[in-house]
Amino acid sequence: MDRGLISVDRWEKGSQAYFLTHLHADHTKGLSSTWSHAPLYCSSFTADLIPLKFPHFDLSLLHVFHIGTWQTLNLISRSSGAPTAVEFIAIDACHCPGSVMLLFRGEFGCMLYTGDFRWEEGCRMAAKAKEMLLGAIKDDKVEVVYLDNTYCNPIYDFPSRQVAAKQIIDIIASHPEHDVIIGINTLGKEDLLVQISEALKIKIWVWPERMWTMDLLGISDNFTIKTTITRVRAVPQYSFSVETLEELNKIKCPTIGIMPSGLPWVKKSPPKTKCISRAVLTANCKKAEWSEDDGDGDGEEYEPAGGIGPPEKLHKYIFTVPYSDHSNFAEIRDFIKLIRPTNLKGIVSSSSCYIEPMYYLGLLCQGNRPSEVVNSKLKRKASATAAGSNKKPSGSYIAELVRRRSMTLKARLSRIRLSKHSILRKVRRGATIQDNEIADLKTDSDSDGNQVP
Repeated sequence: MDRGLISVDRWEKGSQAYFLTHLHADHTKGLSSTWSHAPLYCSSFTADLIPLKFPHFDLSLLHVFHIGTWQTLNLISRSSGAPTAVEFIAIDACHCPGSVMLLFRGEFGCMLYTGDFRWEEGCRMAAKAKEMLLGAIKDDKVEVVYLDNTYCNPIYDFPSRQVAAKQIIDIIASHPEHDVIIGINTLGKEDLLVQISEALKIKIWVWPERMWTMDLLGISDNFTIKTTITRVRAVPQYSFSVETLEELNKIKCPTIGIMPSGLPWVKKSPPKTKCISRAVLTANCKKAEWSEDDGDGDGEEYEPAGGIGPPEKLHKYIFTVPYSDHSNFAEIRDFIKLIRPTNLKGIVSSSSCYIEPMYYLGLLCQGNRPSEVVNSKLKRKASATAAGSNKKPSGSYIAELVRRRSMTLKARLSRIRLSKHSILRKVRRGATIQDNEIADLKTDSDSDGNQVP
């Protein structure tokens, strides 16, 4: 897409139109009450929430779009200076209230920005959204998918939200004498709370600002702001802690905490013959070697287990349950199989589970086989190393390359220090040094922060 034309969930100055997929903080970084660069396009529910999150925001900048309706923007191409039309359509992302994915079409081709999404099997809203997206794409070829790659790794295999919600309900029901605290974000997991409320026939306490969201959604009857009429409270995640629960258990009746999140959950490590290269993994995952003979790289060998197992306890007062509003790996893989784009770009660039999406899903893209290329290189390098030493390599080629580069750097630094000390000794002895030695000494001193005496 022409640079400076459109920005999605990015708020630096320079674009002609801005889009907000949903109102979570990691997607609004840079947006503020005083922001005024250009028109901002968002869903109607997100527009309703913006005054709460950003008081004094200039509401004349807001342009509301409707799910499933094509709209056209008349913009100016920065490269040619000529008028250009950009069509877009919003699709329900099923992540949190107001969340959307956006399909753009113009002279740049066809591009899809997923935002955060959860399209799980068995979800009627997701099925409807999937049908809508396929209808919008029709015969177009999607050039790039900007993908929610939060859990784009085969080790992340958590169940549907319906299954996880049932486990949370069971935990609460099995602790009838306990107060219960549930850690949630300032937006999202409303469906979970409603399920708990209806299954246990109780109201759930929420803080006043959260009640405003429930009013907008039309579900306020399931909630209360009076702490005395319920034993179940939904609190902001920042106030959910071990220390808080320990204090509550000292001064009040027994209290347990429940943290619904997909983040801590790695249900199973890959087989010992697999290597999750290029990924920052959680401590529960073991690294090993990856061979192109182990599979075709699209994750088929990692089928969801289907079960969920017993509740996990992080602390004697805290349960964690894998209730996630982001798609797990199998759901992401199925999504890419459905779209078959030319290229993938992850929208999550830094997290505890980051991975480049093309590594595992590149084989599912049209005309690209980067995973096969990477795995072939790893295998050839490993074979060459084994042939040369008659020993099986102890680690992956990437790890060996990092080790060698580290050794090279250490050797270089060692030579620099010897060179510097040698020149300094000459100076102290009254010897004349050459101009090129002075230049080398200054360069070396600048590189490590030391000053030449």
